[in-house]
Amino acid sequence: MGCIADDHTGATDIAGLLARSGVPVSLRMGVPDCDPAAADVAAIEVIALKSRNLQAQEAVAQARAAFHWLKAAGAGRFYWKYCSTFDSTNKGNIGPVAEALMADLGADQTIYCPAFPENHRSVYMGNLYVGEQPLAESPMKNHPLTPMRDSNLMRLLTPQVRGKVGLANRPCVARGAGALQAHLHDLRESGIAHVITDAICDEDLQTIARACHHMPLLTGGSALAMHLPGLYREAGLIAGDMKAPPPPDLPRGSLVLSGSCSAMTQRQVADYLKSAQGYRLDPLEIARTGLEPALDWLKLQPLDSAKIVYATAAPDQVRAAQQALGTEAASALIEGALAQLAQEALALGIRRFVVAGGETSGAITRALDIRQMTIGREIAPGVPWVYCTSGGHTLALALKSGNFGEADFFTRALQQPESP
Repeated sequence: MGCIADDHTGATDIAGLLARSGVPVSLRMGVPDCDPAAADVAAIEVIALKSRNLQAQEAVAQARAAFHWLKAAGAGRFYWKYCSTFDSTNKGNIGPVAEALMADLGADQTIYCPAFPENHRSVYMGNLYVGEQPLAESPMKNHPLTPMRDSNLMRLLTPQVRGKVGLANRPCVARGAGALQAHLHDLRESGIAHVITDAICDEDLQTIARACHHMPLLTGGSALAMHLPGLYREAGLIAGDMKAPPPPDLPRGSLVLSGSCSAMTQRQVADYLKSAQGYRLDPLEIARTGLEPALDWLKLQPLDSAKIVYATAAPDQVRAAQQALGTEAASALIEGALAQLAQEALALGIRRFVVAGGETSGAITRALDIRQMTIGREIAPGVPWVYCTSGGHTLALALKSGNFGEADFFTRALQQPESP
């Protein structure tokens, strides 16, 4: 099975849920530059891109490169993974990537299911909800890069694709896999290539997976994918005796690096600062004075102390920095700063990192030259520990999507993460 994710936290999210099956899961950061035919591949391979906010043409090119590597490595089923809040404007790339992969596979239909009930994301009558709030009324409406101002996935997807968009609603899904397959067949006969599928509970996802696992391409959040390894085992596509490797033994030093400004990450930072030393990165201050004060602060912290460096801020503070520096420049400044701090922390002997934010995670994994990861235990739904090497050192990383986890996530993450 080959998975393509549009950002690094999304990739660890889906890899962690797939690893619940006990099947070995490998996560690769970017399209590998090795020969796929000679690569040591796992039963499930996940490729993490950094394409969520790219123009459609560039995102499609990256996704197709990942697809061709996975196919050459032996993948027979493919999954296009995006955020459970469908982070995408009308000009977004979720639909164009799906349509390009469908063309490469010769597929005439696929489904879209971002629902993640365990993390309070559900789809009903084609509308995406965050908890009890429609997406456009949730904190996602103020996302600094992809403000979500419409909750209806059919309206969001239609401008992105050339094919027709349809819906498999909850009453259809509730009737079972057979009824859903029949409905999808009828939609296909009507020329509908892109189908939004409702799901409000995990049983719905199980039904959708059973009805659709034969499709060469599925798209959605990570929760739907979680149910696929068992079905592939039943079909003989994955060997039943495959086991994931044990986690490494690591020293206790740790650092939290937070670039996300989501409402949940703001709560998590505030909670962690009750017991940890913290340093807040201000993009306006970095633009004036550079990063030396933050680096000096980090060097003074004991290796085994609880510590966090964060750019997490309220929406009005984010807007002020963006207005002064420009949106892209402000984001790049913070990403670069956190990446440099991660490099310094590694040099100081820190081997365990918790990172909040998809863009931040991408910047840090690139800065540490991390190419491949193995998946460990989950800290929270969709957030596993992952293990990798950087500069000859073994590291543990938790790459957290901004909205995932509860308020005490950072504290819980750093309590014996190497335990199974």
